[in-house]
Amino acid sequence: MYMWRDIKNPTAGGAGRTTHELCKRWAQKGHKVTVFTSAFPRGKEKEVIDGYEIVRKGSLLTHYFYAYVYYKRYFKGQYDVVIDQINTIPYFSPLYVRDANIVVFIHQLCREIWFYESRFPISLFGYLMEPLYLRLYKKYPTITVSESTRKDLSDLGFSNVIISYNSAVASLYKPTEKKEKYPTILFVGRLKKAKRPDHLIKAVHLIKKDIPNIKLWIVGEGDFKGALVKLTKKYHLEDNVVFWGLVSTERKSELMQKAHCICVTSVREGWGLIVTEANAMGTPAIVYNVPGLRDSVKEGINGLITPKNTPQSLAITLTNFFRDENLMNKLSLNARRDALNYSWDKSANVCLRFIGEVCEKQ
Repeated sequence: MYMWRDIKNPTAGGAGRTTHELCKRWAQKGHKVTVFTSAFPRGKEKEVIDGYEIVRKGSLLTHYFYAYVYYKRYFKGQYDVVIDQINTIPYFSPLYVRDANIVVFIHQLCREIWFYESRFPISLFGYLMEPLYLRLYKKYPTITVSESTRKDLSDLGFSNVIISYNSAVASLYKPTEKKEKYPTILFVGRLKKAKRPDHLIKAVHLIKKDIPNIKLWIVGEGDFKGALVKLTKKYHLEDNVVFWGLVSTERKSELMQKAHCICVTSVREGWGLIVTEANAMGTPAIVYNVPGLRDSVKEGINGLITPKNTPQSLAITLTNFFRDENLMNKLSLNARRDALNYSWDKSANVCLRFIGEVCEKQ
């Protein structure tokens, strides 16, 4: 499988976790699984994790070239299937893979994310090119993680698309862990403009007028952090906002369980793995109405969806949430129940059956 950031990469997100959970289960079933990905400081060039091999070569940009080189030199003829996982830029495997089946794995389209994360004219170029280079893959069997992305792909001409839902490690839940004394919001993710964590800080600024002891925990790192710290100081929220930086999986689960809700304000997501992870800890999600998040959050069951994707609308939704203890308790209980409907074992099997059918047809 080609993918951009593996599970050990400090900047890995939901795609890295999903890839790890699927690959280790495929390896447990006796399959030879190799993940080719980008390198990172102090990361080994090759290692085996939970039964599957990881090969790292090149930067986030150059590893796409090395993917081609390594396939020609080392991988050709060794595998039945090449999974081309697309995160922003594809590996263009149909142009050089001739001896194996190709399966596409795509979490989400970028679309407007280009304008948040790239400068003009690169942003416009990427936005216009994305539908064109994705059409190269439309005849290939495809795995995605939500109905929103499946619809986006269908609009581009993809016809053979299945959904493999994200899940969570529910065993990390600790029944004895209590919620924080003060109303606490959690944000988890890379601190990037497209994730819009600044909307949360602005919302907390508005909420503080009615709920002075409101807390916002921000977990993650990224190039947008400096601007977020400045915004926090501008609104005099130093006592309300805590930047945790990068934390372990165990610590993240602990914070998820202690917080009253997790907020996701991204421009779009594939699914929003952190929603399901927080739900598994008994914590509901309050999210924007965007692709992916409108799939992972069922309004009034495992969370709430804001009427508008603005800090003002988010502030109103959060204030109403914190003022209604019955609603908070109901969503917390239902969130954990909903998360238990998803299983990495089930998702791995769904993908494996699909890949098996692809191989049988060739």
